[in-house]
Amino acid sequence: MPQMTEARRRELLDLLDDQERFQAEFPAVAEYLEVSPGLAGTGDDVADAAFELRFLDLMTAGASVQDPYWEIVAPLVRIRDDRRVIAPAGGSRLAYAQTVLQQAYAYGVPSPETVEWIREVAEGRRLIEPGAGRGYWASRISASDVEVLAFDSQPPGLESNPSFPQAGAKTRATWYEVHRAERLREISSSNNDSVLFLCWPPGWENSMASDALADFEESGGKCLIYIGEPPGGKTGNSVFFSALAARWKLESVDSQYVSWWNLNDQAQVWSRV
Repeated sequence: MPQMTEARRRELLDLLDDQERFQAEFPAVAEYLEVSPGLAGTGDDVADAAFELRFLDLMTAGASVQDPYWEIVAPLVRIRDDRRVIAPAGGSRLAYAQTVLQQAYAYGVPSPETVEWIREVAEGRRLIEPGAGRGYWASRISASDVEVLAFDSQPPGLESNPSFPQAGAKTRATWYEVHRAERLREISSSNNDSVLFLCWPPGWENSMASDALADFEESGGKCLIYIGEPPGGKTGNSVFFSALAARWKLESVDSQYVSWWNLNDQAQVWSRV
């Protein structure tokens, strides 16, 4: 993270001094900073303080920062059991920040290494992302020169989305153009030269993942990038995982994928058998 300028420091102090404006413009950040002192940290007070400064600075920076999510969490990444993990020590304070960041940006973490891995998998093909949410992954992938078509049944900014609630007058609703569509077949009828990108599709037997995969198969799709947890986890549904087992082959797993310490998600590539 670049050295904070004196002008930016004054901006942040002015914002903190005006709690009414702070609450109106960045309520999720304001609430976090009010509650966090009473929560357990990671055990490293210096690292926790540095994290909270980055959190405040980057979450209130607006469009001047292209990838605030990664800039906030990158210094906390460690290797644990051969996986890249954000803050293995965790703590209830970081768990709260995790929720705020996921709702503001995305549930999976788009590290530069994983974005590059996706670009290599795509091999010039278009990426189609159902359930794109705020379009944060789409924005990072598009910035690596991959064509992305993103859609959601409830695009934030166009209508209420409980997974990505409105978080203040100056908080970005989306980071990329996210079209409104219930099903993939509504927005793309031929996908034999496209890659389906399912990033943290809803779990709890929600049919979104299996519906998207079925539409993709019916329209000629043959390559899937799946980012989420294994069967029984927080993402996907049983019909989706059964379809993968029956008609798809796991080709590779991104060894550089970054996960939160309390999650078990991976980035995988599957091909149609």
